[in-house]
Amino acid sequence: MSLRKNYLFTSESVSEGHPDKVCDRISDSIVDLFLGHMPEARVALETLATTNRVVLAGEVRGPETVSHEHMIETARLAIKDIGYDQEGFDWRKVRIECLVHSQSADIAVGVDAAGNKDEGAGDQGIMFGYACRETEELMPAPIFYSHRILKAMSDARRSGKANELLPDAKSQVTLQYEGGKPIGATKIVVSTQHVDGLDQRDVRAIVKPYIEAVMPPGWMCPDEGLFVNPTGRFVIGGPDGDTGLTGRKIIVDTYGGAAPHGGGAFSGKDPTKVDRSAAYMARYLAKNVVAAGLADRCTIQIAYAIGVADPMSFYVDLHGTGLVDEAKLERELPQMASLKPRGIREHLNLNRPIYARTSAYGHFGRAPERDGGFSWERTDLVSQLKSAFA
Repeated sequence: MSLRKNYLFTSESVSEGHPDKVCDRISDSIVDLFLGHMPEARVALETLATTNRVVLAGEVRGPETVSHEHMIETARLAIKDIGYDQEGFDWRKVRIECLVHSQSADIAVGVDAAGNKDEGAGDQGIMFGYACRETEELMPAPIFYSHRILKAMSDARRSGKANELLPDAKSQVTLQYEGGKPIGATKIVVSTQHVDGLDQRDVRAIVKPYIEAVMPPGWMCPDEGLFVNPTGRFVIGGPDGDTGLTGRKIIVDTYGGAAPHGGGAFSGKDPTKVDRSAAYMARYLAKNVVAAGLADRCTIQIAYAIGVADPMSFYVDLHGTGLVDEAKLERELPQMASLKPRGIREHLNLNRPIYARTSAYGHFGRAPERDGGFSWERTDLVSQLKSAFA
């Protein structure tokens, strides 16, 4: 995020019915399928979706009880749950092809624990985590409210309160920052798929109350700054309107551009893949640092090499807002939570079917759930951090 104190900043979100998010949901639903049968399963699965066609491809290592037919049925039920029963993309009629095969032995031998060798990282890469005080959830405000708008619209569609809305939608929120803090929206854009027969004014009247209910008091943009379906018509949507692929919305999934992202997607990957698990750990640590009152903003980077357990580097940046020494945080945090792939999975309890729910409306800024979902959003290191830096 900019070091300037007064500026505009914009983030976007996309709904569960966006073509790329349909693919993320299918891929993560299949990850859950495997982990539900075998917590140690390995999954790296990509999905492509277009007009009444879905292709599943990737590499897995899991029980033989999970067949191609099981994966196809899981994909079909995911599409049904999103709400697609349209002529160009219908959960009943969509043709689903499964090209998934066994994981490469070369990858497996590098990742698996053996003898004195601990489990290695599933790939090389860099992962980032971030937290700030802009919202109670310690998330950047533009992405947080972009997600909230679409989630409110989705809930209304699913409950029957807004039957005119269809699954595909996008939002974009531009906030004014003064003194480095957000004070309100200057522009909000929402594009949503809708039933035929509505004009732009109709859709605006349906959508506007949900936006107003989400934005904090006094934060709603001026009426002339609200853009709803700027093209005027959005009836053909989802994979029928635009091809979808797993992993193309990584900035939507993370911090909306307010913080760095290492580049690796999350969806479709089991938690041995550090693209996913280490990014969750980095968010967990950054959030706890801010929740403990040690800084107003925190960015953490972790780097890995494939097949190697220990990270290549660990970096903490408090952006000049810290009350403690960053070098000391770099020493203390790995003592509180292991940064090895196995340690991350065990600390956050990631080997469970909790991933389909992460596939839309952000992987971060969500409430921890009783079954372990969003465990990386816990703030259970706060007391340890306060003691270490008393």
